Amino acid sequence: MGGAHSREDLETSDSEQEDEDSKSREEEEDDETYEDVEENEEHSSSRRRRSKTPSSLDEVEAKLKSLKLKYPPHNPNLRNAVKLYLHVGGNTPKSKWVVSDKLTTFSFFKTSHLDSSDGEEDEDEEEDADSWWVLKVGSKVRAKVCTDIQLKSFGDQRRVDFVSRGVWAMKFLNEDDHKGFVTKFQDCLFENTYRFESTEENKLKVYGKDFIGWAKPEAADDSLWEDAEDSFTKSPYSSTPVRSSQDLREEFEEAAENGGAIQSLALGALDNSFLVSDSGIQVVKNFSHGIHGKGVYVNFGSGSYGRNSSMSSSTPKRALLMRAETNMLLMNPVTEGKPHTTGLHQLDIETGKVVSEWKFEKDGTDITMRDITNDNKGAQMDPSGSTFLGLDDNRLCRWDMRDKNGIVQNLTPVLNWTQGHQFSRGTNFQCFATAGDGSIVVGSLDGKIRLYSNNSMRQARTAFPGLGSPVTHVDVTYDGKWILGTTDTYLVLICTLFTDKDGKTKTGFAGRMGNRISAPRLLKLSPLDSHMAGVNNTFRGAQFSWQSAGMLIADHNM
Repeated sequence: MGGAHSREDLETSDSEQEDEDSKSREEEEDDETYEDVEENEEHSSSRRRRSKTPSSLDEVEAKLKSLKLKYPPHNPNLRNAVKLYLHVGGNTPKSKWVVSDKLTTFSFFKTSHLDSSDGEEDEDEEEDADSWWVLKVGSKVRAKVCTDIQLKSFGDQRRVDFVSRGVWAMKFLNEDDHKGFVTKFQDCLFENTYRFESTEENKLKVYGKDFIGWAKPEAADDSLWEDAEDSFTKSPYSSTPVRSSQDLREEFEEAAENGGAIQSLALGALDNSFLVSDSGIQVVKNFSHGIHGKGVYVNFGSGSYGRNSSMSSSTPKRALLMRAETNMLLMNPVTEGKPHTTGLHQLDIETGKVVSEWKFEKDGTDITMRDITNDNKGAQMDPSGSTFLGLDDNRLCRWDMRDKNGIVQNLTPVLNWTQGHQFSRGTNFQCFATAGDGSIVVGSLDGKIRLYSNNSMRQARTAFPGLGSPVTHVDVTYDGKWILGTTDTYLVLICTLFTDKDGKTKTGFAGRMGNRISAPRLLKLSPLDSHMAGVNNTFRGAQFSWQSAGMLIADHNM
């Protein structure tokens, strides 16, 4: 991809320029790696052409005005000075970085007019409750400070990259300027996200005293993650075949090529996994580093679902394997664009037919669910499994497909609420998953991730603070040591291990972690890759695989 060689070019260009500062302007013009986007070949050739010696001061002044002189980059009188680059050429072999401004300045200011094209007068306007921090670079960049601009810092290069109607890079004149910019950006991001000024007191209010280290996850102690790589490479399923091609993205695109947009992935522990798309379910074969289509496809529009089934009129958004992976529960949303549903369909995978439609009901009243998952990580392998967990905005419960009176249910059978809790306050649950022992991890709209033990759905043992973005999907490893949360713009990887006061190592599901919590790791696309992915470049459904705890599967909506 063009991004790799472009970054090397950026480093080379800057180092060459520093070496040439002591040479004459003519030699610097000849050796400059990047072309200026504001210059053309005619201007370059005219500057290299030797002119006649002027005969008067008037001619000298006129000559100077006609030239676009190139001044040295180090101007001690210019505050917040940077060199601005723009990436051009897209995802092509000819893509490259070009100099947009040889020397310009950046500033942060608050404004309530985010869409205004004229930022000069905004910098002097009075602040109000609707004001937001904005980054302005020269006359070419104006962007609200938020995670959407995908800012990434390269400390060794004194450089930051970001997205704002294009991909930009700023090169700082010294290390202090670079550090100062990153610090100010993080402060502005905190205030725009939480609507509090970025002070230690407010950070304590947002994150809590036990999670103050989450305020700067990029500055976390890496020694806490030393064993992560070793634990991720251990696989309990050594019998899984390995394909010669290890490109997971290629495998996903191959499997979903004819199935439309992927809505859900039902990851199997045995030979097969299942991709639920707009038009049906595709069976794919599991490999240790990918999946591959088997040519088996169940179309939602076929007549095998029964006359009264709603399957053909709505696309399932969630699929759950059960009963030794011979059955699948499918959730069809009541309203298009919203995840809530009043029931689900039970699909027999071996016959490809819906064998039953179920209703969610509590105390004789229909209720909705937004997500379902297995009782524990391995429950889908139980051939007689009949229970599963359900989640709604303020509900966490367990459902039983067996009739509590032992009577066979006719017509539309009703699921029995056997255990759970309905929270009175707005928890805004979004998604959840279970570990091998039945412990539950829940992601919320405010970005919080809560850990519940396997014997209580009422009180979370640990609640990780949000980092500013809603958690849309969450997963946990079988042993409960690692949690993976998905947001629109990044993935968050959390280690739940801690040492209690007795020196024992536990997970956050088994006890309160207190202040013995390591900061998370944020995994996101580079600004360049994010821009290339298009406008709707949101992550969806990242999860740990069965084959290796270290392989992440993320469906990137492009």
